[in-house]
Amino acid sequence: MFDTTHSFSHSAPAAPAPSTLDGAEALFELGLAYATGHGEPVDYVRAHKWFNLAAMMGDERAREERADLAELMNPAEIAEAQRLAREWVLHH
Repeated sequence: MFDTTHSFSHSAPAAPAPSTLDGAEALFELGLAYATGHGEPVDYVRAHKWFNLAAMMGDERAREERADLAELMNPAEIAEAQRLAREWVLHH
C-alpha cells in the first residue's frame, strides 16, 4: 500500500477533464490529482505517468515531483508507470 501521507511540494487542484489534456500544465495537474487524491483516487503509478509526460514537455516541477514520487515506489511500479506513459504517447 502506498504512503499517502507524503507531502508533495505543490498543491493539487481537482483533476482536469480529459478534454483539457493539452500541454504540460494540464498533465502536471493530473499527476498532482493522482498523487494526492484530489479529484482522483490516489494512484502513484498513474501520477508518475502524468508527471513523466509533463516532464517530457519541459515542466521542471513535474521532474521534481516525479523524482519525489519514485522514492515511494518499487521498481515494478515505476516500470508500469513508464509503460503507461509510452502507451499514451503512442496514442496521442
